[in-house]
Amino acid sequence: MIVRDTNDLKANGSFREKKGAWSSARYLLNSDQLGFTLTQTTIAAGTRQTYEYKNHKEANLIIEGHGNVTDETTNKVYELKPGSMYTLDKHERHTVEAHTDMRLVCGGHRGGHRGQGSFTIFNSRSICLNCRGI
Repeated sequence: MIVRDTNDLKANGSFREKKGAWSSARYLLNSDQLGFTLTQTTIAAGTRQTYEYKNHKEANLIIEGHGNVTDETTNKVYELKPGSMYTLDKHERHTVEAHTDMRLVCGGHRGGHRGQGSFTIFNSRSICLNCRGI
């Protein structure tokens, strides 16, 4: 059984943050050998970040806060609020804008940034975050 809290994550380097922009608490990593990762991400109010993940898929469930996500391919804007979920099933380039502080639970098969949106599964030494603009 794996049991962790934020103190454990901070102690083992699985908690990262850019003050005033985001924080990422990575609860499950590739090194756990479960085939998926689990992250809690906080995005600060007033921030706008564009992402593109070429080699992974993920689902994001909004727990707290309000904002929107824009599919940059179609320019379609979706409202994000508690209970909303968005999934990057086709590797969509997207922009997340937080109107208030937002807390998301992110899960799936995803990884650390390797340049040009290329990802490898997180391990305990990854320095890149799930919710990091490119």
